[in-house]
Amino acid sequence: MARMNLDPVAAYEPAEIDDQPYDAAVLAPIVDRDGEDHLLFTRRADHLGEHPGQMSFPGGGAEPEDETILETALREANEEIGLRPDEAEIVGQLDDIRTVTEYAVTPFVGHVPDREYERDDSEVAEIVALPLSGLLDPTNFEYERRDHPYYGDIVVHYFHVDGYTVWGATGRILVQLLELTTDFEPPESADDEGL
Repeated sequence: MARMNLDPVAAYEPAEIDDQPYDAAVLAPIVDRDGEDHLLFTRRADHLGEHPGQMSFPGGGAEPEDETILETALREANEEIGLRPDEAEIVGQLDDIRTVTEYAVTPFVGHVPDREYERDDSEVAEIVALPLSGLLDPTNFEYERRDHPYYGDIVVHYFHVDGYTVWGATGRILVQLLELTTDFEPPESADDEGL
């Protein structure tokens, strides 16, 4: 059964971005299901203005009442999937990323209980647990080159698992998480800028 070694995440010193007009945070929630690590994703509601139908980690924009960016991630996870802040055992933080919507997104990684979560119907169409073995299967992975407004010529990663596709900003976060915690290596030519 596939497992992540989270020690490198706990020891990691993330790169921070402070030149974007908006801040956001996400939580990459890890559950232990049947002896294998799974990652929880949300499928965004189809009516949302930004990224409808896409797979993402629970998260969203910072609000004035959030004292820290971690508080943003935990508040949003609570709103979107009903995860109580005290249920998340935060392991560490990954590099901030820029999005085309002018957000600097801070990703956190943590263990959460394997239980039924309650989605927010207004934002989340579905809560999906994808197995680590599926995310690591090279036959489920593909990439393409694109011109990105911030990064120029980049590689876009696609993970196709159990009928779902993880890509975009979430795909970039997932690549870094898998590189740190498993023996995952994107194809040689896909390693530009780590994107």
